[in-house]
Amino acid sequence: MIKLTDLREILHYVPRFREKVFVISIDGEIVEDENFANLLLDIAVLRSLNIHVVIVHGASFQIRAIATQLKQDISNADGTGVTSASTLDLALTAANRVTHEIIEGLSANDLRAASSNAIIAHPAGILHGVDHHFTGRVERVDTELLMTLLDRNIVPVIPPLGFDGDGKTFRVNSDSVALEVALALHAAKLIYITTRDGISKSGELVHQLSIAEAEEMLKKHRADVAEDMVSKLDHGYKAAKNGVHRVHIINGRVEEGLLAEVFSKEGIGTLIHANEYQAIRKAMKKDVANILKLIKQPVENSEIVKRTRTDVEKQLGDYFVFEVDRNPVACVALHMYPDDKMAEMACLFVSPVHENEGIGRKLMTYAEMQAREKGCQALFCLSTQAFNYFQQKGGFTEGGINDLPRERREKYEQNGRNSKVLKKSLLAPSEA
Repeated sequence: MIKLTDLREILHYVPRFREKVFVISIDGEIVEDENFANLLLDIAVLRSLNIHVVIVHGASFQIRAIATQLKQDISNADGTGVTSASTLDLALTAANRVTHEIIEGLSANDLRAASSNAIIAHPAGILHGVDHHFTGRVERVDTELLMTLLDRNIVPVIPPLGFDGDGKTFRVNSDSVALEVALALHAAKLIYITTRDGISKSGELVHQLSIAEAEEMLKKHRADVAEDMVSKLDHGYKAAKNGVHRVHIINGRVEEGLLAEVFSKEGIGTLIHANEYQAIRKAMKKDVANILKLIKQPVENSEIVKRTRTDVEKQLGDYFVFEVDRNPVACVALHMYPDDKMAEMACLFVSPVHENEGIGRKLMTYAEMQAREKGCQALFCLSTQAFNYFQQKGGFTEGGINDLPRERREKYEQNGRNSKVLKKSLLAPSEA
């Protein structure tokens, strides 16, 4: 997790986020948590870096609590089902209470804030034959009002309530409100702060989801997602699909969790990202230090041959990096032997933080594609410890020293590592 004292990591991101809008959606239960004060302090840090913040909050936890206290039944708590008149009254009380607590907490951090009626809503109406009474849907967002507040360094706090042209109030779902606000303001980030670590599948936290992967999870693996997180996944997917490039779902009970998610490569929760989030590109001179840092540990473990700065710079055109949010987290090199119509895939390594995300396989596929485009008929690699990975994931088969180009054979004999030779034909079956 990032430390507040680690300014270098923060400063890497600051220029990119300055003057951008972050929409932060906070579940009502988080407002009652002991870490809520720390969360508001994190928000104060964002504001100090000239990041515009809009806060949307839920109130279902408070609605249930008040209903229990009053021994009153409610028709629906989260704004997705039927909202009766009595439930709307409870929602108004609960929402106003939560809004007040948030503004009070922001004031304690010397931040100005204002509750707004920026959500224009209309009745959800009769759905599947059922009248939803005071449940509403977002019709539009008053962006002019919100931008006026932001321009004056005021944090808008938006309750899960909408208002129509006649002044009627409707209960609206906070996840939906956050989505609509993020889209209307062209937010750089939409951050859902919940009581869970993020989206889990079969008990395992999913750290990253592309738009396509999020859609597939909703269609094919919906039952594997915790019931109370389906809404976050659904609205996060819609946000990423419609222009919000980064949607984060994190646990608000983690101290400094918001800063760790925003200002570190690893994050703490689930990120739903637009497709351009991940990219393989040619290495540049500025990447040399990152490449050496990436491979330092595997070099010490004798997994990868040692390379000096001079070695990498000399063959920089052979290197590719895999970026996550513009940060290199993996690398591979492709050395050409044109006389033999062969290429060597080397220096493949993925940061431990991003293991088991398929990045290594993507780099192998990319290297193979590059080799084919350059007219190579065979691809080979050398490995002392990861040969099973190359065979199982890359389709390589074990070969011998005679399968190497003569030039490479001489280096192989000199280094004394006794690596296994792995080879893969790039010829079509009819050509082999």
